[in-house]
Amino acid sequence: MTFTDLGITAPILKALTLEGYTNPTPIQEQSIPILLKGRDLLGCAQTGTGKTAAFSIPIIQQLIQDRQENGGHRKVRALVVTPTRELAIQIGENFTSYSRFTDIRNTVIFGGIKQARQTDALRKGADVIIATPGRLLDLMNQGFISLRDIKYAVLDEADQMLDMGFIHDIKKIIAKLPADRQSLFFSATMPPAIVELSQKILGDFDRVTIKPQQATAEKVEQAVYFVTKKNKPELLIHLLEKNPNDSALVFSRTKHGANKIVKQLAKADIKADAIHGNKSQTARQRALGDFKDGELKVLIATDIAARGIDVEELALVVNYDLPNVPETYVHRIGRTGRASASGVAISFCDAEERPFLKDIQKLINQQVPVISDHPFVDDTASEIPLEKTKSHHNRNKKRPVNAKHRGGGSRTNSRRSDNGRPKRD
Repeated sequence: MTFTDLGITAPILKALTLEGYTNPTPIQEQSIPILLKGRDLLGCAQTGTGKTAAFSIPIIQQLIQDRQENGGHRKVRALVVTPTRELAIQIGENFTSYSRFTDIRNTVIFGGIKQARQTDALRKGADVIIATPGRLLDLMNQGFISLRDIKYAVLDEADQMLDMGFIHDIKKIIAKLPADRQSLFFSATMPPAIVELSQKILGDFDRVTIKPQQATAEKVEQAVYFVTKKNKPELLIHLLEKNPNDSALVFSRTKHGANKIVKQLAKADIKADAIHGNKSQTARQRALGDFKDGELKVLIATDIAARGIDVEELALVVNYDLPNVPETYVHRIGRTGRASASGVAISFCDAEERPFLKDIQKLINQQVPVISDHPFVDDTASEIPLEKTKSHHNRNKKRPVNAKHRGGGSRTNSRRSDNGRPKRD
């Protein structure tokens, strides 16, 4: 199956070729024909499988046709709502890449920066708006954005937007959309609350689910290191010094913790930077840009800020703090092993986090191999009793931190500040 077989037009095919795309991923292969027919869609696939292209390519193609039929008059016809500014920027970049040989324009709307540049872009005209809910509603209330001409509406990361407290904002946005529209829900997971909401918002929709309940990218090599909390910094330094040329995305549970890790690494002459909700948008984009360009080898991130990270040569994901929500682990390690690439994900586990590890292993239905030959082993660690699993990793694999892999991107299960209150873009 090729993109030509899916009926993609020549200008988009040319752009996809330049992007190095040859064959559609399963979510793309199944979703694109449905969307080109104008059907509503509920799409579910694990991270790194190409969901953005699955909805952006058919939207661009339909916008081209709409412009031809309407005499080329430019109106905002498509809206993509997504939970974080990083992910909005990434989706905007994808739209730009796929439409480079067309006259379709997009603009990205998010909070945390002055709105002047965004409102200037809106005045110049756009076919597609990619937005976070808060800033979108702000500009709608100010009269800069109208949704009356929207024909294509996308909720990306729909489950996370509900978890992050956006449900009321989403309902306000949906209420302003025309009844006659094509609606798309895309998400990595589909809990009952999302299915229930989709039935209220989507029309007579089709559903595409790729590998339901598939918890981890198959090519991601996983490992866990039992270590005391106080020795986590030394273990991280030890692993990074063994592989100084590898890029590493390190997950911290809190913003304060992320900053602390950066300082600890600096004492060991390891350059790192952090991205989280307390950082300015400029600082976050600069750090992320340096990381993507390879100028920065170590990036410390909270789950919120890591949304939208998609790095071609991401060698390693480190769970410095194990998440207390097992699905978050799945989203984190999906930053490596993207699409057809392989990747490595390691986790540090202290005594308080062992129940989290148990929940993770139950979710992914496999035991994560334990690395015991390191200088900071927690001698009090014992085997964690688990339910019998159907599959196990080979414990004789080479140590994952010595491998080089491809990959990139993160997901989170909660969008809250360190003090527990909801945080919005």
